[in-house]
Amino acid sequence: MIGSLAGIIFQEQAGEWGKPTKLVIIAIKALALPLILFAITHVLMTAQVQGAKVGKLARLLLTNTAMAIGIGLLLANVIQPGVHSPKPAVEAGDSVASGSLLGMLEDSIPKSFLGPLGDQGKPLSVIVIAIVLGLALRTQRQNPAFATVEGLVKLALATLTVILKWVVELLPLAVLGIIASKVGTGSTKQFAALGWFVVTVCAGLLLQSAYYLLRVWRGSWVTPLQMLQGCRDALLTAFSTASSTCTMPITYTSLREKVGLREDSANLGAMVGTNFNNDGTALYEAVAALFVAQMVGISLGLPAQLVIVLTSMLAAMGAAGIPEGGAATLALVLSSVNLPVEYVALLLTVDWFVDRCRTMVNVMGDCAVSCILDGKTRGSEYPAAPI
Repeated sequence: MIGSLAGIIFQEQAGEWGKPTKLVIIAIKALALPLILFAITHVLMTAQVQGAKVGKLARLLLTNTAMAIGIGLLLANVIQPGVHSPKPAVEAGDSVASGSLLGMLEDSIPKSFLGPLGDQGKPLSVIVIAIVLGLALRTQRQNPAFATVEGLVKLALATLTVILKWVVELLPLAVLGIIASKVGTGSTKQFAALGWFVVTVCAGLLLQSAYYLLRVWRGSWVTPLQMLQGCRDALLTAFSTASSTCTMPITYTSLREKVGLREDSANLGAMVGTNFNNDGTALYEAVAALFVAQMVGISLGLPAQLVIVLTSMLAAMGAAGIPEGGAATLALVLSSVNLPVEYVALLLTVDWFVDRCRTMVNVMGDCAVSCILDGKTRGSEYPAAPI
């Protein structure tokens, strides 16, 4: 409302209102790569995954995330929410990823360890470094120096997160600036396209939720209704806080005491799943990438869309370690196919609602994974949740 009024009153200065938004986006873009580097490294080097259920957990997480991104890309290609916006000219120097998938992946192999963190850093290269570094450090857990290295990685992530929180505090001003700029320059048709974007994301999240319920019905002693009733508090908390990390204790308690899962199943789904199972976020980022491409009038081929799939999966894995990091990981996904990161600001105008919806789906995914891990035979420690 304030942004719209500012755009109407100060039409002659409308172009200036967008400058603070550009500064915020530059800060987010600068933070994205180091945040993902330390987030993924920390997750891989510290995750407690032991026991016979680890392989099943890995398969569930991979298939769930792949399904979420597949649903997002399918709906974005069918509904095409971005075509409802007028097509601006692509900025000079912009180029979209093209060529074969193998060629693009080969180009993402880092030529030097710190090179990808430079101004022209490539997101996939940074993710490759993070995965290799995290897995390598994991093999050194018995080394006396491991605790020191873990502390340094954790400190670096915490420090960058504090800086991101400072930037996040400026997001309302960025949103006000982008709205005032669009209203003042008569570019409000982009907001109509945002409505289609929200519809597309929410439709995808509903389909992903239905997929979870189907998997629970087929693979667990818990019925879909029992899971929804038992995890109701966790789902509502996720929607109200927009944070799966803050919701994690409630998710674990609900799975143990209200649904009646075994301790190891609830622990793997709620604790480990929170770090790796961010399907709602992955779906959102896949839709957002195609939405931006459609807005600027660029057709992304299959190789570029596969890069989006890969980057979304890996970025979502590290997203849980970055509070309020949705904008940073989205900037990473857009950068992976050389789409203009500046459009993150436009998406922020509806992110307050979409973020809550995708977080609730993230938590539902954790609950579904826990139920499937528990198998088709109920344990005796806790009674099943009443229907």
